[in-house]
Amino acid sequence: MGLYGGVETGGTWCACAIGTGPERIDRQVQFPTADVEQTLARIVDFFRVGPACEAIGIGSFGPVDLDPRSPTWGYVTTTPKPGWQHVALAPVVRARLGAPVAFEHDVAAAALGEYRWGAGRHAGALCYVTIGTGIGAGLLIDGRPWHGLIHPEVGHMRIPHDRVRDPFPGACPIHGDCWEGLACGPAIEQRWGVPANELPDRHPAWELEAEYLALGILNIVSVFSPERIVVGGGVMERGGLLAMVRVRVRELVAGYLDTPLLRGEVGSFLVEPALGDRAGVLGAIALAEMARKREPDPIDSSTRPDGS
Repeated sequence: MGLYGGVETGGTWCACAIGTGPERIDRQVQFPTADVEQTLARIVDFFRVGPACEAIGIGSFGPVDLDPRSPTWGYVTTTPKPGWQHVALAPVVRARLGAPVAFEHDVAAAALGEYRWGAGRHAGALCYVTIGTGIGAGLLIDGRPWHGLIHPEVGHMRIPHDRVRDPFPGACPIHGDCWEGLACGPAIEQRWGVPANELPDRHPAWELEAEYLALGILNIVSVFSPERIVVGGGVMERGGLLAMVRVRVRELVAGYLDTPLLRGEVGSFLVEPALGDRAGVLGAIALAEMARKREPDPIDSSTRPDGS
């Protein structure tokens, strides 16, 4: 069985792995996402050591260009991350390694990993939401990432912001108090003056965070109508937070959507990742396998106009 490479470039950390899935990982590494050249060099050096991969999948923080017809396919585009705007991520990796490369948004890669091997199995319409350095979501229909015009950027949805209860102006450098600006990890730290992992369990931060997360998830439910939502990311490592979100989502739905999964069975609808922080890099391996087998999917790099 051939080996595949996976790369997850997140806003804070980058992970690389070689294998076929969670049961077989031959090599892996994790390192901070630094400046562009340093990060690209570490990715390329990892795969040059081997073993050889039939293809490499990359899941990158965004926004990214996923259009195989675009001259900037494989680029990180208008990201707020300093120094990473308009970076040719996938084309550079492909050129330096001479290997087929598939490219996807990082949260969609995580969704694919959970669909293939984790908590998203058997969900025809799946959403993976990550709450960490930023907020993002990957949407799958029958195991295939859904892009639309560009790709989902749910972190920048507008949600209700009660400025009397929470006068914090928001942490997003572009939109201020969008969902990400109110509820991502840096927003918690800026609002309360300490990192989220240093706040005690009974701190009022967590009730407010659960409210904001429930409001954003309600928007996803109302628009996308997924059969299951996997909620991961560093902020969600706080014990009890997901349970609070489940309660508040059920209250906000208020019985309007008539399904047990939004009432007493909400614990089977809003679930934790089964793959933990490996979901993204494992999903990238799945992307590589899909591309190499030339399945009719827009992530397949063989559909690029130059045929490369």
